[in-house]
Amino acid sequence: MSKVTIDTDTSRATPSPVPGKRTTVPSIRGRKVEGKTEQPIVMLTAYTMRMAQLLDPHCDMLLVGDSLGQVIYGLPSTIPVTLDMMCAHGAAVVRGSWHALVGVDMPFGSYEESPEQAFASAAHVLKETGCAAVKLEGGEAMAETIDFLTHRGIPVIGHVGLTPQAVNVLGGYGVRGREGMEADKILADAVAVADAGAFVMVVEGVMEELATRIAKEVAIPVIGIGASAQCDGQVLVTEDMLGLFERTPRFVKRYHDLAGEIAGAAQKYAEEVRSRTFPSSEQTYRPKS
Repeated sequence: MSKVTIDTDTSRATPSPVPGKRTTVPSIRGRKVEGKTEQPIVMLTAYTMRMAQLLDPHCDMLLVGDSLGQVIYGLPSTIPVTLDMMCAHGAAVVRGSWHALVGVDMPFGSYEESPEQAFASAAHVLKETGCAAVKLEGGEAMAETIDFLTHRGIPVIGHVGLTPQAVNVLGGYGVRGREGMEADKILADAVAVADAGAFVMVVEGVMEELATRIAKEVAIPVIGIGASAQCDGQVLVTEDMLGLFERTPRFVKRYHDLAGEIAGAAQKYAEEVRSRTFPSSEQTYRPKS
């Protein structure tokens, strides 16, 4: 049987290896010492191999979020996302990265029933993707599951505050923690997630004062999204940050108008095709003189 050699210089699907060691779970956890993180953790979402390649040199962590349901598939929420979808995109992101720690979201319905169900789903994700960790939503109610997973070799990223998978219970995507009772519950959730063994957690869509308090009182690194600059790191949906959508949440800073760039390039291409100026002699094959 003959071997097939892939030219990494020309294959779109095969990234060229970059020397260096991939970021590990202990190194992320170790960034926070005695309640302080000297250098904030940089995290962005990634769903494809090519995007992972572009983001990897600049990020400590890449999150294959179930937000791909809306961003990639045009679904109304994250609820319909399946385990197979997460595995396919997670594997692509792992293939496209060499430096960042890759975490993959556990989709709705794949872990809530029991710790045993969560372990089966998480083990499947790790085997299929090669990622380093899984992320699951929920606070005190998920503490037993987080403990179960971490004691069986599966690193867990926690997620408290606004939890999109619970959108039907929450009644929408509004900011959480406005009232004292709800703020106390979110803080208790964060403490429970950390005590259960998560090595890092995402705090999403909460009042700034509450996010700052959580970052100070919880021993593990806290990654904010719509939270506080005093968190131990930040995460955004990359497509939001790049300006690929007309509407972006209040907490997103648009660093580029990529939608405008793409639309402009497509317009120019269409004009050249219709005027028959593309392809030119530079893009066609002719006999050598």
